[in-house]
Amino acid sequence: MISIRQLRYFEALATTLHFGKAAEMVHISQPALSAQIMEMEKHLGVRLVERTRSSTLLTDKGQEVLSHARTVLAAVDRLEEAARRSSGTLEGLLRLGIIPTVAPYLVPKMVPYLRREHPLIEIELKEAVTDRLLGDLAEGRLDAIIAAIPIEMDSVVAKSLFVDRFYMAMSANDSDVLLSPMTETEVDPDRLLLLEEGHCLREQALSVCKTASKRSLVNFGATSMTTLLQMVSNDMGMTLIPELAIETETARTPIRIVPFADPAPSREIGLVWRRSSPRRADMEALAEAIIASRERASARQPADQLTRAAASSL
Repeated sequence: MISIRQLRYFEALATTLHFGKAAEMVHISQPALSAQIMEMEKHLGVRLVERTRSSTLLTDKGQEVLSHARTVLAAVDRLEEAARRSSGTLEGLLRLGIIPTVAPYLVPKMVPYLRREHPLIEIELKEAVTDRLLGDLAEGRLDAIIAAIPIEMDSVVAKSLFVDRFYMAMSANDSDVLLSPMTETEVDPDRLLLLEEGHCLREQALSVCKTASKRSLVNFGATSMTTLLQMVSNDMGMTLIPELAIETETARTPIRIVPFADPAPSREIGLVWRRSSPRRADMEALAEAIIASRERASARQPADQLTRAAASSL
């Protein structure tokens, strides 16, 4: 009989396509994981994995088994979670995905607040681009995600957390003089730096700077806001920065922040969960906790901090 443990080992291998990385993910040795996969193959009478010297691939049967395995594991996770949870909200394990342009700036405020106000919660975080998080949410590997909304999927529910305004970030030594506040037409598409494909902030930047659709320095392949702003600070161009990131990034990178004229471009960040989830009360409580954590953090900051950052561009 195939065990739940073997299914988890197989899913780890299917996710990483690497025996060593899969073994690390499930905290066993590589030979032990390999032996368990071979035992699965023997029991099922099919090859699940194609092994070569340079790569590991799933066979067609392996892909089919993976789909069933993930369905079983999601059901087991729900069973275990139901057994752990009491009648209270925000208790037990909560698996939360967050997009990369939000996670570094929200997590340091959110997690301490949740631990203090909801000590029985166990938070498991994953950072990835929106499409990957939505896939994990749909397959039950995540309970909720924090991402830019709206999301055009009937199978999910979204609750707004906050509106995040965009600003323009430039090198502190940039010789260009931009009006402050600036308009979208002042953006030089030849100098606009964007995150690599797959990041929703890339698409949001292109929607703000419509003339730049074919004018991005994609070859740099920046995968994080921090990397992008390092490029900006070295006078390699300019980029959009969300308000959420300004406090952290201006503290460690010499950049100039220029605000947009009203109505300033922005994005809406929301909490998204499966419509079929039985944890709606938890999701509502989580959303309120995230909002409260930001409000408390803002109350501790000097009220004119962002104004000073923007004024430094003048």
